[in-house]
Amino acid sequence: MKIGIVCYPTFGGSGVVATELGLELSKRGHEIHFITYKQPVRLELLSKNVHFHEVHVPEYPLFHYQPYELALSSKLVDMVKLHGIELLHVHYAIPHAYAAYMAQQMLKDDGVYVPIVTTLHGTDITLVGSHPFYKPAVTFSINKSDAVTSVSESLKQDTLRLFDIKNEIEVVPNFIDIEKHQPNFTDCQRSMMATDDELIITHISNFREVKNIPDVIKVFYNIQKEIPAKLMMVGEGPEREPAENLVKHLGISNKVVFFGNSNEIDRILCFSDLFLLPSQTESFGLAALEAMASSVPVVSSNSGGLSEVNKDGYSGYLSDVGNVEEMTRNALKILRNKETLLVFKANAKAQSLNFDLHAIVPKYEAIYEKTLSEYLVK
Repeated sequence: MKIGIVCYPTFGGSGVVATELGLELSKRGHEIHFITYKQPVRLELLSKNVHFHEVHVPEYPLFHYQPYELALSSKLVDMVKLHGIELLHVHYAIPHAYAAYMAQQMLKDDGVYVPIVTTLHGTDITLVGSHPFYKPAVTFSINKSDAVTSVSESLKQDTLRLFDIKNEIEVVPNFIDIEKHQPNFTDCQRSMMATDDELIITHISNFREVKNIPDVIKVFYNIQKEIPAKLMMVGEGPEREPAENLVKHLGISNKVVFFGNSNEIDRILCFSDLFLLPSQTESFGLAALEAMASSVPVVSSNSGGLSEVNKDGYSGYLSDVGNVEEMTRNALKILRNKETLLVFKANAKAQSLNFDLHAIVPKYEAIYEKTLSEYLVK
């Protein structure tokens, strides 16, 4: 199949999943066309089956905000015609599903028919999409898609609760390539992050308010009072500066490292002993899954799809949002005893195997084939 993939090209989970999906599909013989405003961060290698098409948004003084949706729709039309793309898989309802529908209608006028598969990832539903300004457009985009998937059962139920949805929504969880999470670093490299007697605690996110960054620091503050530990903070966003100020206020600046966005997440996770994710909500929890694939147990909130990823008492622990004291106790349960830590590490790895891309990607292929066959009948 010739498949067009539309996603955000940033460090966020939806862009990572879309990119990994496209790369794996290309290995399975499909021709993949990424169509977005910048090359996705994990799209490192283009090949005969992987192509990138940049969406340019020309500046025009009449527009206070440049109309990306219009530029994307036009680019989709051009790329479908030029490359014979048979199906569009868009990640995020707005603006991508909305733009894809407009492209679909323009193509129909030229006798070209291309179905749309829309994957819902989270904030397009729970934060942005539910805003009264956008709700009609999101509802329209989902209902006009030829197939709809969500990355967790929790997100599916949120979508059905918040919107008047006529379409079926199929749950296809996020995934990772387990083979990419095999440790291949030496112990001497660990010494760059912590001393031999210090445990390494890690948090990775886009540092938005929804991630509850202050709770990460508070839990770590409690941990380091009990056992030697270092905290690795990976990511960029509006909450980074307040987090740095809180670290200074608590007097633990020498125990916390802020990396910013990093392409060495595998290295950091390889030496991590615990992952903290106390988010207000997570549609899935891809960062937690990546940690688990690196044999790192997770202490997280129980919000959204996290309970579908992190198995309480097995791969880590779940707590109510904001319950810093319980998260601290759970973290110490895992970390205090070396044998217990090793058991949780092994369990985290075992739990992650349920989300290996070789088990999940065929589900998308089946959806593509079904959607194409049904669309051609219409």
